[in-house]
Amino acid sequence: MLLPNILLTGTPGVGKTTLGKELAPRAGLKYVNVGDLAQEGQLFDGYDEEYECSIFDDDKVIDELENQMSEGGVIVDCLGCDFFPESWFHVVFVLRIDNTVLYKRLETRGYSEKKLKENIQCEIFQVLYEEALTSYNEEIVHQLLSKSR
Repeated sequence: MLLPNILLTGTPGVGKTTLGKELAPRAGLKYVNVGDLAQEGQLFDGYDEEYECSIFDDDKVIDELENQMSEGGVIVDCLGCDFFPESWFHVVFVLRIDNTVLYKRLETRGYSEKKLKENIQCEIFQVLYEEALTSYNEEIVHQLLSKSR
């Protein structure tokens, strides 16, 4: 029996990476940060000047992950989730956090005022939760509220 594949998604700064890195060894799963994977393999399709971030080449990311995902036992940490095949994941966790805490975390990262506002709005309007619900069977999509400060 294959170990489950888990997707961690949510607004930047909600704790996806922290949770993924702590959970993976405890559960005997492999942790993959898609941002790091894309950086290492140069899996980009350009740069978005307005949002000050690289744009993933979805097809290259999928090709890079396909073998690992078919083997099972992978925790994937990624901001967006609508480009992954639905069949890859057994459970999807959308991490959430209090907006005041999120604002402080993103400010500490040096986000511009525009980027701060966009990400806070994304969290308020549950954009990534809605994306997960439309991308996967809602029975496997769960919200996790971070209580850490």
